[in-house]
Amino acid sequence: MDTSTMIFIAVGLIAVIAGLYIYFYNKDKKTLPEAPAAPGSQELAHSKQLRLQAYERLVILAERIALPNLISRSNEPGLDKRSMQQLLTQTIRQEFDYNLSQQIYVSNEAWEAIRNLKEQNIHIINQIASILPEDISGVELNKKVIEFIMNQPQGSMHTMVQEALSYEARKLMA
Repeated sequence: MDTSTMIFIAVGLIAVIAGLYIYFYNKDKKTLPEAPAAPGSQELAHSKQLRLQAYERLVILAERIALPNLISRSNEPGLDKRSMQQLLTQTIRQEFDYNLSQQIYVSNEAWEAIRNLKEQNIHIINQIASILPEDISGVELNKKVIEFIMNQPQGSMHTMVQEALSYEARKLMA
């Protein structure tokens, strides 16, 4: 893989991770105004339950579109690079589209984190695929993507997104 491209991808990934970390760190410092308490209100309890379920589904989505997990589920021997690239990106888009309605139950920041995770994962797959020779196998593409993810010193973005979603869900339960 070309060194300058790897550096470009790594810097972009680090910037996204750092931005999410700073955003959720600063948001943690601020107190959110609480909704007016209505003791015994079934509607409020039902709304809270829907929101918690949405956060739960988004945590699962983040786990499902995490590149190592996605590759282990989608690893089909015999596919060429282009077919594997299409399979991986299509699977990410389908998983995301399936959970699209959850955005109405979660904060804009939580939804934006999920959307950024989707876009970043597709970007990584496409960037690595564009660097590799055309005649390489899909298995080799998967290996290069995993290798790239393992070489990230800040850790994985999907873990950070999951932690942010869990934090917001815990605040909702408090």
